Amino acid sequence: MKTQVLPVNEESLRLAKRIILGGGVVGMPTETVYGLGANAFDTQAVESVFKIKGRPNDNPLIVHVHKDYDITELVSEVPDYAVALAKAFLPGPLTMVYNSKNLVSPAVSCGLSTLAVRIPSHEGAQAFLKCIGLPIAAPSANVSKHVSPTSAEHVRRDLDGKIELILDGGKCSGGIESTVLDCTGEVPVILRSGLITREMIAAVAGECLEYTYKEGARALSPGMKYKHYSPNCRTMLFCYADRRAALSAYNAEREKGVKAYMLCDGRTAAELGVENVLSLGETEAQAAEKLYSALREGEECAELIIAVAPEKQDGVMVGVMNRLKKACS
Repeated sequence: MKTQVLPVNEESLRLAKRIILGGGVVGMPTETVYGLGANAFDTQAVESVFKIKGRPNDNPLIVHVHKDYDITELVSEVPDYAVALAKAFLPGPLTMVYNSKNLVSPAVSCGLSTLAVRIPSHEGAQAFLKCIGLPIAAPSANVSKHVSPTSAEHVRRDLDGKIELILDGGKCSGGIESTVLDCTGEVPVILRSGLITREMIAAVAGECLEYTYKEGARALSPGMKYKHYSPNCRTMLFCYADRRAALSAYNAEREKGVKAYMLCDGRTAAELGVENVLSLGETEAQAAEKLYSALREGEECAELIIAVAPEKQDGVMVGVMNRLKKACS
């Protein structure tokens, strides 16, 4: 199969619609990461997403819809706080989990009674979803466990020859996956941290809890159960307080002839004075935006990535650290 990478325009959207309605899958941009989209009503198409990625079939998917789609066609019991959160943050990098009406393929939720729904803000994603007019089930468009893609080229490298079309919407501005929020109870509960933080949610909803995944439990959200986001090279992870130990490890590996690179923010890089740096920038937003591209850059040039966690650990950095720990586990 030849994989086409095309800009988002009327011609490519017509092709995308033909592929989706024909039971195929399409690489699609969002503001967070690129997704691998299939018709959420088509079980065979959804199952092909799992097969193409090599994704475990107990790891649920998120359904993407355009901003004018009536989600009550798919879900029930939308609480008042969810309505308020949707008004505050959608379209945007927030996925909300509701009790499902079980109209989409059961393969989407992997047997769960809930459905995760997202309304991306990316202009190209909105054009694609509006053109299709159907809910699109889409995990990240990469080989399972590999670093998530933030450009069409990243998708091509992982899935070339496996899918017919990648819609190129440019580099993703968000950089890490959406926050996933359980909206099935009286209080919203974060299942996966992201760009919409607990503090931001609590400011609207009045309260927000965070779910702690326990080993062996059933995955309620993507990104909870399995190793994710991992580059194809060796990795080490040090906390900020141990950054000098990270420097010692970096120097020791370099002395042995290992192509070691340090993954850290700009301030840490300047303090440690290392030569080979994969920069996470200077701010929380930059760290989120650059994390996956830096990991992918590292696997192209490094035999070993030594990551140093940022000093700041709250807000958006909760989501960044969640990914960094899984990438370097």
